[in-house]
Amino acid sequence: MIDERPQYGEYATPEEQRRLAGLPPMDAVDEVPTAESAASQETSTPAPAVTAPRRWDRILTIALVAYGLVSVIINTVAYLDLSSMMNDSMEIIGIEGEFTNFAQAKVWGTIAAFVLVVGWMLTAWLSFKRLRTGKLTWWVPLVGAAVTMIIVSLCIAVPMMGDPAFMSYVDGMAGR
Repeated sequence: MIDERPQYGEYATPEEQRRLAGLPPMDAVDEVPTAESAASQETSTPAPAVTAPRRWDRILTIALVAYGLVSVIINTVAYLDLSSMMNDSMEIIGIEGEFTNFAQAKVWGTIAAFVLVVGWMLTAWLSFKRLRTGKLTWWVPLVGAAVTMIIVSLCIAVPMMGDPAFMSYVDGMAGR
């Protein structure tokens, strides 16, 4: 059996390329553009290329964005009362004493809640924008949540690091 295809390192002629692609030969193309068809091509605008939607991607993306919304609502309420959340956290960790850095907790808790809401809104907007264009989108809510939570964690760390009870606990842990 003789393989008529070009071998590695050889160039295929245009006729061979068309034949291997399953297209008719160049001389078999009989369609000559008429003035009517040329005018219709000029007036029509090309449609944007949208890939076929992936049902699983759409469902997963919407589920992740919805889960993020529920999480944002619950955590925003908690961050607006950051001092009691810090007290509960210190009790769970086993830190003796109470959280006393109330002024910074109020400011940074409000900032953390704002960052959380804005981060979710940007993530949802980008997710739905990518869904409309047919691009793979399931990863956008995960990356958006991770980036947002890193920034929120830094906001929460500021009042925690300024609390005397927490810092004495950290100093005690470093001395061990």
